[in-house]
Amino acid sequence: MFDSILKKLSILKKFLIINLAIFIVIGSGTVIYLKTVQPNLIKKKTVNHIQIIDNTIDHIQRLNIQFNSNDIKSFLFSTRFLFQNLDRVMLFDTKFNLIGDTDTLDLDPRSFSRKLNIVEQEILGSDIKIDKVNKKKQEKNNKISLKEVLINYSSSENFGNPYTYTEETFNQFLLTTIKNVNIDGKNLGFLAISQNANEIKTAVNERKSFVIRTAFVVVIVILIFSFVLNRYFLKPIKNLVNYTKIIKEKSKEKSNIEILKKRNDEIGALSKSLDDMTSDLYKRINIAENFSTDLVHEIRNPLASLKSASEIISETEDKDKRAKLVKILSHDVERIERLITDYSQMLKDEVALSTEKMKEIDLKSVVLSVVDDFNNIYIEKRGIEIQLKIDNLIKEFKILGIENRIEQILANLLENAISFSENNQKIIVDIQKDQNDQLILSVIDQGQGFKETNLKKIFDRFYSNRPGKFGEHSGLGLNIVKNLVELHGGTIAASNNKHTSGAQIEIAFPKFNRLIN
Repeated sequence: MFDSILKKLSILKKFLIINLAIFIVIGSGTVIYLKTVQPNLIKKKTVNHIQIIDNTIDHIQRLNIQFNSNDIKSFLFSTRFLFQNLDRVMLFDTKFNLIGDTDTLDLDPRSFSRKLNIVEQEILGSDIKIDKVNKKKQEKNNKISLKEVLINYSSSENFGNPYTYTEETFNQFLLTTIKNVNIDGKNLGFLAISQNANEIKTAVNERKSFVIRTAFVVVIVILIFSFVLNRYFLKPIKNLVNYTKIIKEKSKEKSNIEILKKRNDEIGALSKSLDDMTSDLYKRINIAENFSTDLVHEIRNPLASLKSASEIISETEDKDKRAKLVKILSHDVERIERLITDYSQMLKDEVALSTEKMKEIDLKSVVLSVVDDFNNIYIEKRGIEIQLKIDNLIKEFKILGIENRIEQILANLLENAISFSENNQKIIVDIQKDQNDQLILSVIDQGQGFKETNLKKIFDRFYSNRPGKFGEHSGLGLNIVKNLVELHGGTIAASNNKHTSGAQIEIAFPKFNRLIN
């Protein structure tokens, strides 16, 4: 129930409610503790009183003291060292008459009529029972004398056991313990000792004061922390949530994401990351929309050609013309198939790239592997040989990348070069190092070269200025290569050979900085 309620609340409300619950639990425990402090302190004093009473009765019995005024006064005088820490010691006979008092030099009848305070305790062995007395009722009953206490004690069930009660005046907290004097099974009278126990009240008040101050400080700290939490953490998070809602609902409402991005803490980093993700998402959406538009446009041309050829082929009877139309149909089908295949592969690559991680790889070994695979296929098939040239001064060929993607880059470039090369021609794969310690990978063919004056266009999607090879290319190969090179932090450039025919694609991989764990 409580958990389901919390789930519906904001973080700030959850924080306040949880703190309030903890505060209530601690407060309840503190109240219980404070209620037990005074009885425990009284109990310690009472144990000392009982010991003094028992010692006094033993002395009376041992010295065979008679319970009359003269003997008792002499006894109190001779044993006064026993009562050094006590304010007053009084002895009464069985008729509750005062026969001995350590305060004999200053007897005051009012000393027997102090007001009882709230607490009255019974001590049975080590057990203490606390009964609370109504203060207003006491005031109505005026004064309760010690004689009345003794009378009540003598007729109670606790007669024979020590009995302790407290009296509190304006500036005094008095603790009194009484017990009947029983010698040889005969009750001779009563012994009462009183002690000023202001330290008990002081200790209790100090604890109460400490608890109140601590509670006040805790409340202030919680309020300050709640303010800081709300202002510097919860409000920014709420603004981020509103930002996501604006994005989701495509609202024109302005957000303060730019202000949050300026923060130098985790909220700022989260804001930057979220804004970058949003920008990247919009970029991907635009790319996907443009890509779809371009794909539809590219497919429309061969579809129109297919439609025209299919309409004509059903009407013509000329075998040569029919064969030419069938060739066109086959050519257009290949073109559509190539577009769909490359487009599908491109989507798969984008998904895979989001999960793959770059690591240290050897460019030379990757290039050797790809070149060997292509030579095994095309030397025998078309007489095309791929030659590998490597600068002997290069000692290390390490780059940071994804091995299978480097293989894909080189394979795409070689397939492109082979498709525009004649039989028995050569393709050169060259690895050099520039003045900035960048590894330069070049693929040079002996074909017709590029017809474009602006060679940057050849890396655009669906670039297809090669009519003679129209069905063999989707126009996505070089675009895929460019995206993969940029993923590795490199650059790619195209050029025509100046002195001979053919084209050259040059890729520069960034200088490798070894990762330090």
